[in-house]
Amino acid sequence: MKISFIGGGNMATALIAGLAGAVAQAQDIHVVDPNPEALERLRASYGVTTAPDIGAGVAASDVIVLAVKPQQMRDVALHLQSQLGNRPLLLSIAAGIRGADLSRWLNGYGAIVRTMPNTPALIGQGVTGMVAMAGVSAAQKEAADSVMRAVGRTVWLDEESLIDPVTAVSGSGPAYVFYFLEAMQQAAVEMGLSAEQGKALALATFTGAAQLAAQSDDSVEVLRQRVTSKGGTTHAAITSMEAAGVKEAIVAAMKAAAARGRELGEELGNAN
Repeated sequence: MKISFIGGGNMATALIAGLAGAVAQAQDIHVVDPNPEALERLRASYGVTTAPDIGAGVAASDVIVLAVKPQQMRDVALHLQSQLGNRPLLLSIAAGIRGADLSRWLNGYGAIVRTMPNTPALIGQGVTGMVAMAGVSAAQKEAADSVMRAVGRTVWLDEESLIDPVTAVSGSGPAYVFYFLEAMQQAAVEMGLSAEQGKALALATFTGAAQLAAQSDDSVEVLRQRVTSKGGTTHAAITSMEAAGVKEAIVAAMKAAAARGRELGEELGNAN
């Protein structure tokens, strides 16, 4: 499989690290980025080929990963129009860019898979929501799955509109976890523990609880209830959170993230 990356940032680097030597040989991975330092780093680290602009290396690809900022996607698409003669799969990891708009910018090209990965992909622990446009073949869908499974799990969606909820749950989700960890560490320090102790306790608790939930057949609600003995310390904490509307605030925040994803699609998609 020959794979080109348009953009050599953090997510592209994570994918290249997972792909090189596993799904594709290093010499079959090509990266386009205007930043010479980023290209040199990727060459030195993974042995990939690189170029500062879109050209022959991209045209020969089976898969082209669009790893640029959403605001850059239209310009990239216009430069890609002449490079699609081999009918490659286009794999977009840009938030908010709808398949129909990307296809329109590419003169109706339809072999597009939209994805929403998340930052734990940087350590091979990501999860990616994916949806295939109508022009994607079965073989291309499998290729897309192979690429994203190089950095974690994949979840396929039946409707493109569900990408926005995926963005809210898992795409933005790591920030919610970090935010909660910040609060746990702050509370630890305010109660007399050192910053190092608070961090160690919070991280180990979060990691262990997540692994317990992943390995258990019980729902997270049941697992939470088992820890929450009536009248005990955990019950006091959960009661305080419920009185403060913490759960409702989290749900509202995630709905706001999904709404912003839809807004981005409208804003960016209105470009001619």
